[in-house]
Amino acid sequence: IDQNAGNSVILKVNQAGALGDAMEFANLCNKHNYAIIASHRSGDTVDRHLAHIAIGSGSVMMKSGVVGGERISKLNELIRIEETNFINNNMSMPIARVKKYVS
Repeated sequence: IDQNAGNSVILKVNQAGALGDAMEFANLCNKHNYAIIASHRSGDTVDRHLAHIAIGSGSVMMKSGVVGGERISKLNELIRIEETNFINNNMSMPIARVKKYVS
């Protein structure tokens, strides 16, 4: 950041140490206008926490891998959150609509 050597980062909470550390990193990135891409970990489970982390960190994208199996739950969670209108009302950089890609 100090050398202005990039413009985006991949946020992997499991590699950040703790959720608080990951969110502190996300806040620093947002402060310096770095785009954040929230990413799953290899061999991830069916839990939906990544969707919430993506929104909470101000991510512009969420990388969850090939659509299928355990990854559908994360996309479905984004749809549920979008349906509550939280994203549209509270996000400066809304996450792309995923309904047309997931059945």
